[in-house]
Amino acid sequence: MSELLEKLKNYADSDHLPMHMPGHKRRMGDLGNPFFIDITEIEGFDDLHHAEGILRDAQQRAARLYGSEETHYLVNGSTAGILAAVSGCVSAGGTILVARNCHQSVIHAALLRELDTMYIYPQPTVEMWINGQILAADVDKALREKPDIQAVLLTSPTYDGVVSDVESIAEIAHAHGIPLIVDEAHGAHFPFSDYFPRDAVSCSADVVVTSLHKTLPSLTQTALIHLNGGLIDREKIRFFLRVYQTSSPSYVLMAGIDQCIDWIGRNRAEFDRFGERLTRLRVDLGKMQYLRLLEFPDMDRSRILVSGARAGISGKELAARLRKDYRIEPEMAGISYVCMLTSVADQEEELRRLGDAFLRMDAGIEKGEAVGVEQEVAALPKLKRVCSMQAAFDADAEWIPLKEAGGRISAGFVVPYPPGIALLTPGEEIDEAVLQSLACLPRAGCEMRGIRNGRLRVIKRGCIWEKFSV
Repeated sequence: MSELLEKLKNYADSDHLPMHMPGHKRRMGDLGNPFFIDITEIEGFDDLHHAEGILRDAQQRAARLYGSEETHYLVNGSTAGILAAVSGCVSAGGTILVARNCHQSVIHAALLRELDTMYIYPQPTVEMWINGQILAADVDKALREKPDIQAVLLTSPTYDGVVSDVESIAEIAHAHGIPLIVDEAHGAHFPFSDYFPRDAVSCSADVVVTSLHKTLPSLTQTALIHLNGGLIDREKIRFFLRVYQTSSPSYVLMAGIDQCIDWIGRNRAEFDRFGERLTRLRVDLGKMQYLRLLEFPDMDRSRILVSGARAGISGKELAARLRKDYRIEPEMAGISYVCMLTSVADQEEELRRLGDAFLRMDAGIEKGEAVGVEQEVAALPKLKRVCSMQAAFDADAEWIPLKEAGGRISAGFVVPYPPGIALLTPGEEIDEAVLQSLACLPRAGCEMRGIRNGRLRVIKRGCIWEKFSV
């Protein structure tokens, strides 16, 4: 047995409680031996990129379930859908309005298509150390100031379960004659119970990307893209789906998607029962004295965010205690909190175990000092763009120590992962605010992609700056 397979089997056989994706939680779904159904495009089994038979029918079932005009399977995850959506909705060299707390795949699409990215920023919720909503008024203001914007893109819900007013933002985008793209990767479960916020398709978004595997019983890497309305060029998006997805899509993954859609269609009432279980869990967690259940309006309440800030415990330490003392694996550790991803696969026993772990942890806490992380790192830094992303990415570059990077121009991306939101992109000037974040976040336990041994990739001095005009 291979080393990786052995480790996976050992984890699966353990009693560790998975409070992380995928949403099947290793308990739901049964495809049997995957090797027995792993085929290529043979007669009678259709072709995902030119679906005219069984796969066309399967995608139409998914569209009906979500109330979408047109739905396509994604077997390269939501990332492929985001890349195709951006590429298909904005012409090469065009301008897109993007929520700065978007997933890195949005920025990668902008780089590939040499787009001018104009950013809008989420509302700060500094006391929680998370990014809040995107305001419709900010979208309207940006579109009035820059009328050549071709599309708007936002993430709703965010990794932390923050949901923006998609319906109002869609109305504003449509009033300006442009489409709204919503990265709803973490909200694939929204349409199936009133316990959850309204989904982006029902809120009139034009392109919606949903990750089935994050919160539903489906295999990792499976997702959907929904196309609606007349403001988008669907043929162009379909073309880019062929570009960004493998030409040999996995029938195992597609069978997993179909099985997930079929299960939801026959078991929608399970999501109401899931909501009832979550309500009981949240009531119990509300009894904690030192730890704090984070709650805010219009959130996705399937996300369980527990903060240790008022007890002087960082998110990294909370996650470590959950693993060591309670054999619970969280989805993510933030600066002052842990994010637990629940799904319809989590039954009463699992949620009670999660609640009991936090209550026991809370009972054993002696109140300490507040978490010693500068609150400024909660907000995304607003950086000056000196040159285009493409010009900076292609420029001669060098790696320099962080302490020497002030005032230099980034030639690469710096992305805390998860959640995969870029703090620094090529072409942006590195100022003290972002340097503070880059220094603090690793101490808080964040994995930083784009920093190597304390060094950043920057444009070399001596470049002809005039040629790097925005």
